[in-house]
Amino acid sequence: QVQLVESGGGLVQAGGSLKLSCAASGITFGIYMMGWYRQGPGNKRELVARISVGFSTTYADSVKGRFTISRDNAKNTVYLQMTSLEPEDTGVYYCNAGLQLPGTYWGQGTQVTVSS
Repeated sequence: QVQLVESGGGLVQAGGSLKLSCAASGITFGIYMMGWYRQGPGNKRELVARISVGFSTTYADSVKGRFTISRDNAKNTVYLQMTSLEPEDTGVYYCNAGLQLPGTYWGQGTQVTVSS
């Protein structure tokens, strides 16, 4: 059974930082592309960042220079370090895994709220 379990969300003031984690089980983690998506109030789910099996990274323009995605294959975990958070970053953040993105497997989501 595949599980992606996110953690690390919460309430933070604008300018603050949070680090999200996504622990995967039931998949051969090292062969999957991993990504973080978010869905803000009234918005469609959008790709925030992704990391390939070769550790290449891609970011949405809105988060470049502020967010960093990384992965630890030994721990089957992908991270999203978020700094200089803005109210526009508010939303539910989802972990996603697949041979390409958007992939087959989704986490349940973790809420990030940035207050102004």
